[in-house]
Amino acid sequence: MTPTSNHILLIAHAPLAQALYECALHVFADSHEHVSVLDVPPHESPEVTLNHARGLLAQSGAARTLVLVDVFGATPSNVAQRLVEGSGARLVVGVNLPMLLRAICYRNETLDGQMARALAGGQQGMMQVGAGSAPQNQNARKEHAQDRDHHQQ
Repeated sequence: MTPTSNHILLIAHAPLAQALYECALHVFADSHEHVSVLDVPPHESPEVTLNHARGLLAQSGAARTLVLVDVFGATPSNVAQRLVEGSGARLVVGVNLPMLLRAICYRNETLDGQMARALAGGQQGMMQVGAGSAPQNQNARKEHAQDRDHHQQ
């Protein structure tokens, strides 16, 4: 991890944290060292989860950490609140993939800046899309025989 990079700690109900992490690696293959993952099993005590989270935080060696969790009021959120108390880390609840991707993109900003970008990414990633809407970021093209197997990414 570069000295100016913020670390991201994902804490969520199993298997969501790992799934989000793997999706993020699909987009940002080089981000593995910037993100730690803690999947919370159904019957694990909050104390055990907190100890695992503290271990991951210490293992990262980061001076600044953004903690992303799934649901407010549930074990991952409650543990994360205890984890960040007095630490200077920031906590955001309601993680989704656009939020995580934005957090990774802006990991070199200040921690507050990264948090603001992550929140904006999470909110902007939610929208109602009508059945007749064209896919975004894709050029409309007529299919040609030689282009049949071409897939735009």
